[in-house]
Amino acid sequence: MTIPTEPIGSLPRSSALGQSLTAHASGQLDDSDLAKRQEQAVADTLTQLEGTGSPVLVDGEQGKPSFATYPVAGLSSLSPDGVVIPFADGHTRQLPCITEGPFRYQVRAETYLRAARQLTDKPVKQAVIAPSALSLLYPAAPIDGYSREDFLRDLADEAEADIRGCLDAGAHVVQLDFTEGRLSLKLDPSGGVLDDFIALNNEVLGRFSPEERTRIGVHTCPGGDQDSTHSLDIDYAELLPRLFQLKAGNFYLQLASEADPDRVLAVVQEHLPPTARVFIGVTDPIDPSVETPEQVRDRVLLAARYIPVDRLGTCDDCGFAPFADDASTSRDLAFAKIEARVRGTALAAQELGL
Repeated sequence: MTIPTEPIGSLPRSSALGQSLTAHASGQLDDSDLAKRQEQAVADTLTQLEGTGSPVLVDGEQGKPSFATYPVAGLSSLSPDGVVIPFADGHTRQLPCITEGPFRYQVRAETYLRAARQLTDKPVKQAVIAPSALSLLYPAAPIDGYSREDFLRDLADEAEADIRGCLDAGAHVVQLDFTEGRLSLKLDPSGGVLDDFIALNNEVLGRFSPEERTRIGVHTCPGGDQDSTHSLDIDYAELLPRLFQLKAGNFYLQLASEADPDRVLAVVQEHLPPTARVFIGVTDPIDPSVETPEQVRDRVLLAARYIPVDRLGTCDDCGFAPFADDASTSRDLAFAKIEARVRGTALAAQELGL
């Protein structure tokens, strides 16, 4: 027995790919040339991840415009004036909103997965955006002839198809990105919005069998963009009891950047569902220093005091570049942190006699 360890999803784009994205946005590079350069970036990402010893690979989201908006990339019926997400350093990200229905994904995550699996025989994980995040695409003013209820029904169907397509395409695991969970408690301290998010996500997750849900996970973090977060000041104790109501087999929790990990782990110990596995974050993508394997080992050993080892895994706190234009972290730094996670997890397993 070993302790499983997995990346979360996004990795920084190379400077060459960043330049290609800029050229494409200005019309100086066509779609086919950009696709070729993104494929090269995926191949390089997979090779470098294998070099770290990572037992599970990801494509690093090299082809996604962002972890959140890939399903609507190319959708013509969008308005740019959607929900604004403020970060602690003062910068913001703004979501689009739809202007008409019916709502349909333009891109499914399985297309990224199938492309990556052609380049490696290692297990490949696929991140998808949680339907709760996409529920924010519906505007505040109702759309004539297309109610919010109609939209949520269509969204649930599309989200189910997105997840199921990845399972059918051979994903090692499908991970729902649920960064808006903690943020919702900042926007609505009563928890009403969070309860709505949980209900919507469970509407989708409930369509999968218990066996299928062993290959489905949920990731939560306080956001991570341009070396800043949007909800680190929200107490995990307000989120985790509700988070663990989700019908998922795996949970990926940011923890390395928490000020009081013992307190968080105690909450996990109390509320973790009896058949779920929890992957704890042992590397902080926002911290510019590289964790040592020994630091990672000690974080795992601390978690093992609260969580049965057969239900424990490790991960990074969050993705390293969830938006394509985020160049705040270098690829070299990201891969060094991942290698530290892999080595440190192995050291902890050895210490625990596994």
